[in-house]
Amino acid sequence: MDKILVIGSYNVGLTVFGPAIPKTGQTILGNHFDMGPGGKGSNQAIAVARLGGDVTFLAKVGGDSFGRDALDLFRREGINTDYIGTDDAAHTGAGIIFVDADGENAIGVAPGANLKLTTDELDRDVELFERSACVLMQLEIALPTVYHAIEKAKEHSCTVVLNPAPAQKLDPRYVSMVDILTPNESEAEVLTGVAVTDRESAASAARALLSQGVETVIITMGEQGSLLVSEGVEEHFPAYRVDAVDTTGAGDAFNAGLVYALAAGQGIEEAIDFGSKVAAILVTHIGCVPGLPTLAEVEGFSGSPGHG
Repeated sequence: MDKILVIGSYNVGLTVFGPAIPKTGQTILGNHFDMGPGGKGSNQAIAVARLGGDVTFLAKVGGDSFGRDALDLFRREGINTDYIGTDDAAHTGAGIIFVDADGENAIGVAPGANLKLTTDELDRDVELFERSACVLMQLEIALPTVYHAIEKAKEHSCTVVLNPAPAQKLDPRYVSMVDILTPNESEAEVLTGVAVTDRESAASAARALLSQGVETVIITMGEQGSLLVSEGVEEHFPAYRVDAVDTTGAGDAFNAGLVYALAAGQGIEEAIDFGSKVAAILVTHIGCVPGLPTLAEVEGFSGSPGHG
């Protein structure tokens, strides 16, 4: 198993479950509240660790009770906390989540300490890049830090996997350094201007990203599955049929499963299938971290692909 470096965010998640997601100016009475760990980087690092991957997490939390809870969680999950900094002047990142009766969600994030992870710290912790084969990142930390991490990863011949979430425009110079880009439909549209509604439009968006220099694009489309596009390759992977109760963190689960499988020596097609299974198991649980599966659970998963 090759070593995996995850660089990203930790956010405490505050979730309201109700009949619908509130519109502007609307108040909806929920039927359940949950508070737990979140943040795309944290979710992905924990997911890899729970699968048994050799993972290090580089991040920053605030000097508050939420930050202390995060460090305790990482220790319980077997993640080395030596590279998780604390900024006493910042609050720990927080996400406010609404989940409707169909399990769909809307999320707002206050990044806090996540934006305090600096390029200087990446230079200080350069040994992490030297000993990692795969680097997995998202966009909940400062963009200059993301860009610098991409450069450091390429300098040390790491495979760079970028999950471009939350959606925002990116400098094409750095996009061209990414080995595997994994946007969902809305993120692909922001990156390319192509509205992704089906497999054909997803392929158009993916080809636009390939033209920017990305080696491989995987567009995730929820129950429509995912689409792999690289030079001379276009392959659709149906989603697994499950009864979803909470889709929060499904993309994180997929990315973690994908990178874990790649680090274990699987090919890209097998890794996509593995990531799809991890995500399918997750969405049958309430809460991201509680629903992240072990390797045994993924290997024992008996679902069948059907949508798409």
